Amino acid sequence: MKYKLVTAFSIFVAILIFPLFGLAQKNFPKPSKPSMGHLFIIGGGEKTEGLMKELLKVSAVGTDDYVIILPMSSEDPDSSVIFAQEDFASVGIKKVVGFNFTENGPVPQSRLDSMVNAKLIFITGGDQSRFMKIVGKGPIYKAIHEAYKKGSTIAGTSAGAAVMSKKMITGNTLKHPENSGRYPTIEPGNIEVIEGLGMLDKLIIDQHFIKRQRLNRLISVLLENPDETCVGIDESTALIVTGNSFTVAGENQVIVLRNPTKSKNIERNLLGGKGLQLDVLLPGETWDVK
Repeated sequence: MKYKLVTAFSIFVAILIFPLFGLAQKNFPKPSKPSMGHLFIIGGGEKTEGLMKELLKVSAVGTDDYVIILPMSSEDPDSSVIFAQEDFASVGIKKVVGFNFTENGPVPQSRLDSMVNAKLIFITGGDQSRFMKIVGKGPIYKAIHEAYKKGSTIAGTSAGAAVMSKKMITGNTLKHPENSGRYPTIEPGNIEVIEGLGMLDKLIIDQHFIKRQRLNRLISVLLENPDETCVGIDESTALIVTGNSFTVAGENQVIVLRNPTKSKNIERNLLGGKGLQLDVLLPGETWDVK
């Protein structure tokens, strides 16, 4: 009789608990998606020891981790990989591997897997258009974005900084090709902007900014892309992007240009605008992208 009572009681408890268990399961919050990683965008020039240490800190790269170098911007990718390896070796990171993909060349799945699982992917300097011509929106592009979504840090310097933008400044002047490297005018239809890697949606990046006096170029881009925030990063200086904000690191300043009134005037082939906003950020200062 006692056994029958215990059995009946167990069934009674099960009848009460199972629906509650099901309800709890039904209302249990879904696991959150993996957080985005960081962007570490260097404006070119010397990568100082302090800047390299900050990069390792942000990306949480230790001596047992590996770093992937993408040198496709460079005319001499092998040398770019060697220089990058030396920079990382100077701060104790020896497992640094270069993946020099070529246009229409093989893209081994093993390399894509290594990229997705790397804590840090570093894009070297050179010509950002060359990089994008090879990467396009194919498997390399997708692997970089997947790594970022999983929490990896995507870093780049010079051309590797320019590619971060969805709207990318190529460096070419369409009206005055003879002015290679110089931007003495502010006029419409002159600065070439094409699609970049798209790590940043509403920021357009310019590099070597103060050192090479590129303010005219960025003002031109801002007036013709008034919905964007234009950011000029000086040499030996980095933008550390986390979520919807960025922090300045390194030696020099970052210039932020905005066009809040969407102002744009064209007269006699001159580009004008009113109410533009310019901020000069110092190392350690933070900016809310929104």
